Amino acid sequence: MAVAMALLAGACDDFLEITPNDQITGSSLTADNLSSLTAPLYNRVWFDFNDKFYYGLGDGAAYNLYAPYSSYIYPFADFTVTGLTGPLVSAWQSFYVVIQQSNKVIIGINESSADQETKNLYLAEARFMRGVAYWYLVSLWGNVIICEDPSALVASPLANAHPRKDVFEFAIRDLEFAAKYLPKTADKGSVNKYSACGMLSRVYLAFSGLVDNESNPNAGTRNESYLALSKKAAEEVINHSSFKLMSSYPDLFMVENNNNSESLFALQWVPGLTSETGYGVINTQQAYFAHSAEITGNDAAWGGYTRCPYDMIKEYEPADTIRRKATWMGYGDFYPELSKANGGLKFEPDNGEQWLNVKKGVTGSTKDNAAIGRMNSALNTYMLRLAEVYLNYAEAIMGNAESTADPTALEYFNAVRTRAGLAPKESITYSDIRHERRVEFCMEGQTWYDLVNRAYYRQQEALDYITRQDRGTIPAFLFESPNSLSIDSEREPGTRAIGAIGASILLLPYPSDEVIKNPLLKEPPVPYTFTEEKITDLFE
Repeated sequence: MAVAMALLAGACDDFLEITPNDQITGSSLTADNLSSLTAPLYNRVWFDFNDKFYYGLGDGAAYNLYAPYSSYIYPFADFTVTGLTGPLVSAWQSFYVVIQQSNKVIIGINESSADQETKNLYLAEARFMRGVAYWYLVSLWGNVIICEDPSALVASPLANAHPRKDVFEFAIRDLEFAAKYLPKTADKGSVNKYSACGMLSRVYLAFSGLVDNESNPNAGTRNESYLALSKKAAEEVINHSSFKLMSSYPDLFMVENNNNSESLFALQWVPGLTSETGYGVINTQQAYFAHSAEITGNDAAWGGYTRCPYDMIKEYEPADTIRRKATWMGYGDFYPELSKANGGLKFEPDNGEQWLNVKKGVTGSTKDNAAIGRMNSALNTYMLRLAEVYLNYAEAIMGNAESTADPTALEYFNAVRTRAGLAPKESITYSDIRHERRVEFCMEGQTWYDLVNRAYYRQQEALDYITRQDRGTIPAFLFESPNSLSIDSEREPGTRAIGAIGASILLLPYPSDEVIKNPLLKEPPVPYTFTEEKITDLFE
């Protein structure tokens, strides 16, 4: 196990520069080589999630992204997902790879000869990763199998799922352990105490809507205790950490700014490799996003039909040009960081098309940055940014009220807006927060989870919002820079067949092969038996 995991390591950041050692197992693991176990948890184990599902589900299902010919986006955007949908199967497998590798690390650390204080540091890192993976699983599938010992499932793959509330609780306990024992500062790119607190602000906020409302998802209110915990977790990050918002929004998505002051947790991909030399530890997203070979300098540019839907571009306020341009390329937009040898790129497709194509995640060619390779943008994948913690904080303060003018909530909500060049607001509603999240994190794989979280306690409102997106109609619109839209009356709108929009879309089907191998997945879930005491003094 130690050999396999050590061989996965590799990146330019210090914490990933681990020398493989095929002799470190069991009690021969010491404080000096425990990092060889946790380093691989930052890239390869997440690869099949990052490759297509990250944005295919997170943005496609939220209708931030439209790709009519892409089998990794349109099933989610069209609500035609089945247990055979490729990215769904890959994501399920990826999450359980994260979990089982984390479990192996935890077992290895516990068997090591290191002192308990040192063990706790690395146990916390592994439990952070496991907790995040379980948060994704519970958000997407609800009842899933909780596993702490890989050998148990190897011995008997027939296992009942556990209830959604138990899975949430398991994820929360992992993240609370991480927040208690991770260091306040860590090597660049590694998670620390405040990474865990920031993630807890997300998970507590989500659970606040579910914990009391499974039998009535239209109850309309959230649990006050978990709202308070979300607020406290966010406060830990805001008041005590060194994380700061980047001053420039577009700079967040430049390779040279990987592991910047706003990045609380990001997947760490290996720069300088290509799909031929590093598949599994590289960020492939640029290949699926880039409009043309003019941008990438090679044939891996398949994003000509990966576009912004009409419903998403309408979301941008007229003055919100900074975030729109950093996320979507429109005709006439100029990008000095692309095609540097030619003095920058002015986006002018040959046919003068009026669609908006993806910019976020598109970093250019090897001539623009030596870290970039074929199918490797070299850009870290954001899993948690400080901007989200700010919005979590504002939402937790607002709680169950219809609106708030709380000065602290407005301070952090407006910090996100004013960076984008927008005027601050004097009061905010949930709709303001939903809007801000959608625009701020568009093409960062998050928006669908925001809709699911709302549906825990205001299900019909969330479904009505999705219905109003009118996904079955593809308007022919004209885009006039910077953010001006008009319907092209000379062209007929397109149409698509969309699956029925109802409560069933809020959970994904289990992968068909998993159900065949383990039919107990379809049986009623069995309560999970927790074996350790819950941490109760985390924010005291």
